[in-house]
Amino acid sequence: MTGDPLTKPVLEREPLRDVDVIDAHAHLGPYSRFFTPDPSAEAMVRVMDRCGVRRAVFSSTYGIELDASRGNEAAAAAVRAFPDRLSAYIVVNPHQDPETELARWAGTPGMIGVKLHPDLHRYPLDGPRYRPVWEWAERAGAPVLTHTWSWSRVDDPALLGAVFERHPDVKVLAGHAGAVAEGFSRAIELAARFPNLYLEICGSYFTGRWLVRMVGELGAHRVIYGSDFPFIDLRYSIGRVLFAELPLADRRTVLGGAYQSLLKEQL
Repeated sequence: MTGDPLTKPVLEREPLRDVDVIDAHAHLGPYSRFFTPDPSAEAMVRVMDRCGVRRAVFSSTYGIELDASRGNEAAAAAVRAFPDRLSAYIVVNPHQDPETELARWAGTPGMIGVKLHPDLHRYPLDGPRYRPVWEWAERAGAPVLTHTWSWSRVDDPALLGAVFERHPDVKVLAGHAGAVAEGFSRAIELAARFPNLYLEICGSYFTGRWLVRMVGELGAHRVIYGSDFPFIDLRYSIGRVLFAELPLADRRTVLGGAYQSLLKEQL
């Protein structure tokens, strides 16, 4: 097997080349629910180098779980240490003064959007405490990555319908695209209704066949590569895109081009 320009390096056990890979959904720092041998920024960059990922956009796991303020401080420090490789989302906890957290970090170099985790924060995605996030993101043109899980009472993707009715210009990445197979179809239908909804594809239940369907129905520019690294092996996450039965141009778009296109400034 020789492979095409994207799969050949994998078959040769080399880092990816000739493709700009941006991981739109990564995590950094200690987390109680998953063991990470080395949760440091240095370790993340080493793994990115081995796989051929140019940049990762991450959220602090400490921030989404316990303390948004301290987590964002750690995220900002990691971005300062690796400005050419790492960017971060501002974690907003609806119970920990969202307006102050946004005001503190908005405009900070490398802090390019917002991360929400309604499931961990036990607060519905369309609830009023998230209003400062939607208003700021709409004004700033910054993306919001939110955890989604189909049939959840707090972050089923369908709850984004109410968000888009109030804030039609906000750019939202549906993290995990609903997460489970029985919900992927519903996520596709929702994205077809709302042009500023992008489906981010990391997750244990996602497959290359679902990627082909999403690209076929929405276009590659509406499908965003993310890994959930380090919770999911970075090689596995990339491989689902590299070996999907899609044209080379579509795979390139999913791996980085789609995310670049929705940002105000190029990474």
